[in-house]
Amino acid sequence: MNWCDPGTHQPGSHQLERGFAAVDVHYLGGLSARAALVTSADSKFATLTGSKTAVVPDPGPYRSGEFYLRELPPLRAVLEDEPGLALIVIDGYVDLDPHGRPGLGAYVYAEFGVPVIGVAKTRFASATHAAQVCRGRSYRPLYVTAEGLAIADAARVVSEMAGPFRIPDALRSADRLARGLTVATALAFAASTSSRAEPDNDTLS
Repeated sequence: MNWCDPGTHQPGSHQLERGFAAVDVHYLGGLSARAALVTSADSKFATLTGSKTAVVPDPGPYRSGEFYLRELPPLRAVLEDEPGLALIVIDGYVDLDPHGRPGLGAYVYAEFGVPVIGVAKTRFASATHAAQVCRGRSYRPLYVTAEGLAIADAARVVSEMAGPFRIPDALRSADRLARGLTVATALAFAASTSSRAEPDNDTLS
């Protein structure tokens, strides 16, 4: 599924009575990991309604194919007191191939029982089922996977999330909070960059 074709996009609303969350994790010099969460009342994340961070001991080195072992403990810490969520958006993959090989998002879904959308910046070779979504002025797609909702709906949600850049503002804000910026600073950064040309860099875009 390729949502980089303008004709594929069908505008729609995804507003439920519960909250929506976007999360990210940053590692602090091999000693600890900080997870960050931002919330909104609707899936476009046009207005953020809350945020928080949680720091846990570094869960250990990265292991190929076992990314979840590092990411899940800090995500568990930041999400455990967030009842009633309708959706969690993560930076990464939900599943890693069309047969359902679990990625980070699959473990988040299994733990919290909430639909999860994975938004990955880079292609994973075996994830041929991922929907490709282009945003802003970028021709580089995001790779979208999901659990608990149809992948077409997940792609539509990502395409409609607030922000002029390739990476939705909610994920950009979660990234900066995880890196230690305050909510105000993270939001000010997003606002200040909205009038500039989109950076061609995965860290910022």
